[in-house]
Amino acid sequence: MAPTTRNHNNSNGGSGKSDKFANAGAAAGGFVGGLGSSVAPPINITLNRTTNNSSGTGGGAHGNRPHAEALLPAPEFTSPAQVRQYCNTLRSAAVALSIEVAMGSEILKGVLAAVPDPQGRALGSRIRAQKVARKMQRSADALRDAAKNAAACYSAFQQEFEEEINRVRHRARRPQVPQMNWSQQ
Repeated sequence: MAPTTRNHNNSNGGSGKSDKFANAGAAAGGFVGGLGSSVAPPINITLNRTTNNSSGTGGGAHGNRPHAEALLPAPEFTSPAQVRQYCNTLRSAAVALSIEVAMGSEILKGVLAAVPDPQGRALGSRIRAQKVARKMQRSADALRDAAKNAAACYSAFQQEFEEEINRVRHRARRPQVPQMNWSQQ
């Protein structure tokens, strides 16, 4: 390390500062540079690739997008578990679609706001874009409400058919194993 001197007439333009920290930057750079070659942070890369090999004709402009039937299980309600599964899957799909449609609404609004107004009004294109995107935002709100109603459907099912569900649950329980009474000898 360089010796520290308190000479105010140094070669740094006579600024009056000491040489105490003159080489501190170089020392720190050398320290970091030395560590840079010996310490490597762990890097994990995960690639997920999903392929849909169905040969359906409803692909549209986005390739192989799933049909509505693929989003929900078959409506077979022969057990409370199937009712729960259907309602949970519907809720999950509606939440995901709601977020997707709301995002699409914002993107649509931004794209349409960039179109020049034919009459040259200052905020004309933004107002027109807002009117169009409002309809898509209402669709997103309706999907969010559908998710709420799907959850409420299963809750209402549990309340209305509580007696039947408990009757089956009671029968489905394992019989209790007899306990050994150690006090009787």
